[in-house]
Amino acid sequence: MARWGEGDPRWIVEQRADATNVNNWHWTERDVSAWSSERLRQLLLGVRVEAPEGACQLTDVSKLDGEASINNRRGKLFFFYEWQLRANWLGTSSGGLKYRGTVDVNNLSDENDQDDLDISVSLCKDQPGTPLLDLMKRTGVKEVRRVLGQYVHELKSEFSQGMTFPTADGQKSSTPAPPQKNQVETSKTQISPKCSYNPPACPKGGLIPTCSFNLKETFQTSADELYRTFINQEFVQVFTRSPASVDGRVGGRFQLLNGNISGEFTQLVPDHKIEMRWHFRSWPGEHHATVSLHLQDRGDETELRMECRGVPEGEEDSTREGWTRFYFQAIKQTFGY
Repeated sequence: MARWGEGDPRWIVEQRADATNVNNWHWTERDVSAWSSERLRQLLLGVRVEAPEGACQLTDVSKLDGEASINNRRGKLFFFYEWQLRANWLGTSSGGLKYRGTVDVNNLSDENDQDDLDISVSLCKDQPGTPLLDLMKRTGVKEVRRVLGQYVHELKSEFSQGMTFPTADGQKSSTPAPPQKNQVETSKTQISPKCSYNPPACPKGGLIPTCSFNLKETFQTSADELYRTFINQEFVQVFTRSPASVDGRVGGRFQLLNGNISGEFTQLVPDHKIEMRWHFRSWPGEHHATVSLHLQDRGDETELRMECRGVPEGEEDSTREGWTRFYFQAIKQTFGY
């Protein structure tokens, strides 16, 4: 891990009088949760649908939990957002009768496309049946889906303009990150904002039977960039989307994914190899596996070969899945590698 005043000069920002983010090298983040909350309310309260059976209008937003941020890394913009919301609707039948209900959306996030949003509509418990419920399910859901898509569009276009920075040649870079859906082509599995996976607990004791496995993955980035992604605390916190402690030097310790994973770096060959003692919380006592990551630069991509030795017997499948989902796929999805 680079330190202030050492290593690659692109990391030396604190010593610059103007604190210029040279070539957009650093991870720059803007919290847009407050703006998002206000904009979502405005858009949702504008939802109104009509039909011969009557009209329905969203009257207030009773639940809006979540967060959103825009990040700039080397001229690319990355958007993170996750919201759970509930809106109340009021329906008026053609005969003038009033009905009340709710609309719930639990998966508005950067991991889901507009068409994949799970939107449910219901009547309040004390309300009798009414054709207006079908109107909301048929037309109201489409309108809610449309305005949520409008929020995402505004987040990625209008509101993100201030996240572009001058590069070393004086030009502005505003290259958006590729759409999330296309960033991970090897698998359709998505990661959750706070990653965790829980293999069954191993029996406690002394020596235990172990097993080994190998993995191979290709990343659309350079070897030096991928190397830093694994040993830099800032990068690790971004792709795991949770607090992490990473001391990227030989003998340095790490802890991530809410404390489920911990260990120590035992060998570091910059841009070529990372070796570590690696432990999952449910494993017996202080038992550690040995994980070796070999990086081979192939020009516009990097091949990573992983060797994992000393995994407790019975934990091979869950450990393999954990590395694939919460390291490799998360890195690709987050950074567009």
